[in-house]
Amino acid sequence: MTAPLPRNAEEYLSWLDVERGRSPRTLASYRHDLAGYQAFVERRHAGALIDRATADEVAAYVASLRRSRSGSTVARSLSTLRGFHRFLVEEGVAPSDPTADIPGIAVAALLPKALSEDETERLLGAVVGTGPAMLRDRALLEVLYGTGCRVSEVVGLNLGDVAEAVEGGDIPLIRVLGKGDKERVVPLGRLALASLHDWLSGEGRPLLEPKKWKLRSDAEAVFLNMRGGRLTRVGAFGVVKKYATRVDLAERVSPHVLRHSCATHMLARGADIRVVQELLGHASIATTQRYTKVSPEHLRRAYEDAHPRAGRTKAREDVA
Repeated sequence: MTAPLPRNAEEYLSWLDVERGRSPRTLASYRHDLAGYQAFVERRHAGALIDRATADEVAAYVASLRRSRSGSTVARSLSTLRGFHRFLVEEGVAPSDPTADIPGIAVAALLPKALSEDETERLLGAVVGTGPAMLRDRALLEVLYGTGCRVSEVVGLNLGDVAEAVEGGDIPLIRVLGKGDKERVVPLGRLALASLHDWLSGEGRPLLEPKKWKLRSDAEAVFLNMRGGRLTRVGAFGVVKKYATRVDLAERVSPHVLRHSCATHMLARGADIRVVQELLGHASIATTQRYTKVSPEHLRRAYEDAHPRAGRTKAREDVA
């Protein structure tokens, strides 16, 4: 999928970047989808470009994806194509949208993977010992679970983002830069705060600071790797994976496992769904609502508290 993209496709990606504030990772996915689309169209008609593709070519491309890709991948690719062709119509470049009559891809909603509370305790308790590496790893896991932040958001934290919390503010809050460069504040729990304080103390982060910083931005990073640079997303997930392996949870772990677990456990304990939405930085409450499916206990309690016909059952249980 190395076919160069036509100018209109590059303009579409630029528009998504500037006007819609899409993240670099999202833009890379769109570029990958459009490159695959372009390569397919060129194979069918030498020299053809996707900004002139017909409905038949779109349908043929989607059919080819169905033969070798998962439903979620096909659905994402079709969404990319729809956005691109709608952009061309809105910009007056194309007279019509060839994706308009292409049926959508039904994809079963996949539940987020979440650890149980006991499994989470096992994972967090696997970090034992002292020294800067252990202090960092313990703080990393505690902050990931305690805030529900994405791995990329946590490794992107700068010292100024956590200063007020660590220095003893009345309400420990940290600043997080999320998707689309949207900033939000999230609370830091007691254990996460304590572990972060230990990491930033003289026995932790200062011992990994190099004599000369390779990048100026690394000097502001909360989490450092063992070479004194900013810890990357891949590096952070490697830390989570290491301790998950120690407690036989490696197969249950994904980059977002502690984020999903945080949300699931909060909802199971009665947290308002809009509070969890704000905490996680979800643009749509529909995304947050997926977590309620993970906990039948939460669903049962919500039903008993809110459903008009739950009262009688409750009353009978009280009498019994």
